[in-house]
Amino acid sequence: MIPALLLLGLTALVAPSVSYSCYGDISALQAPAISCTAVRAPDCGLAMVRRTAEADVVRLRKYEVPIKRVARNLCLDPALIAGIISQESRAGLVLDNGWDQERQKYGLMQIGGQQRAYGMWDSEEHINQCSTILVLAINEVRARHPTWTWDRQLRGGLCTYRAKMASRQVYEEDPCDRDNYYANSVIRRAQYFKRHGF
Repeated sequence: MIPALLLLGLTALVAPSVSYSCYGDISALQAPAISCTAVRAPDCGLAMVRRTAEADVVRLRKYEVPIKRVARNLCLDPALIAGIISQESRAGLVLDNGWDQERQKYGLMQIGGQQRAYGMWDSEEHINQCSTILVLAINEVRARHPTWTWDRQLRGGLCTYRAKMASRQVYEEDPCDRDNYYANSVIRRAQYFKRHGF
């Protein structure tokens, strides 16, 4: 009985359930619509995002403590990190030894091959590296667009993160200008994970 209580106490210390985000409350965001095009038809829409999030939350439990530690240290919402992990790698489901199918990106949060990855593909070090890139991306958008609302800055940061991970051009005017699907999908997943303890 005592070891179980001790374990619960330690878990509370390293993985508090309170939100500690400096980038707004993900659950307060207006739930974005996710449109489907012919190209995305099999893998988009709210129902598909919900189904994948429901399946991914089971695998994400394995990473819950490191996600929450990294989130606390970077002042990020842990649900946002979980949302990116779900979007990028289905919490590791679609990876082969940490690599995507084309062997271009690596890890739970899919860092581009042109960047040096730190730690193993599913390590806290990897989660911290990619989450730091996310924070830098959000702050970059904040600096370029100080008059934008926090939610637009967050969406822009998500799109900038995706572009940097794939070594694509980041658009100065609006990083999500060409495709808002990624940000909307990550936010929807994050909102689901927030309701389930992240």
